[in-house]
Amino acid sequence: MPAARFVEALNAQIGNELSAHNQYLACAVHYDAETMPRMAAFFYAQASEERDHALMMVQYLLDIDAEVVIPAVEAPQTKFADVVAPVALALEQEKRVTEQINGLLRIAREESDFASEQFLQWFIKEQVEEVATMHDLLVVVTRNRDDLEDIEEYAARESGAEGSDPTAPRIAGV
Repeated sequence: MPAARFVEALNAQIGNELSAHNQYLACAVHYDAETMPRMAAFFYAQASEERDHALMMVQYLLDIDAEVVIPAVEAPQTKFADVVAPVALALEQEKRVTEQINGLLRIAREESDFASEQFLQWFIKEQVEEVATMHDLLVVVTRNRDDLEDIEEYAARESGAEGSDPTAPRIAGV
């Protein structure tokens, strides 16, 4: 039986993941409007990934016969000062999500909810990758803020090569 405290926190995290989805979507639209299709594609893909994370959490709650609550989310930031700002925001968001996932793990451990602890292991690994990716992208975008073509080249070179992860939790609806 899942711990009620964990179920409540995971439902809140579904909202956090959907909020991250919306924020990445806003970043993608910003880069699209700036005619930076590679950066836009990168952030559209990130948005989809965050939505998938939310749906993995939904599926887990369904699998353990727990109530799923889809919380409301605030509107994302849509105005950015320059080409660097969306990436800086994304890095801070990934750091915040990492703290949130770590908090979920703490709850699962405190409640001796071993299944939920195991479920979270993939997200722990995923957050290490996400923070590293955003950190590297921020370094590149900051260094090349006046050379959009270099940023686009980096985004094209570094994105899209990854396949699906067979260890990832199931996504609801897929």
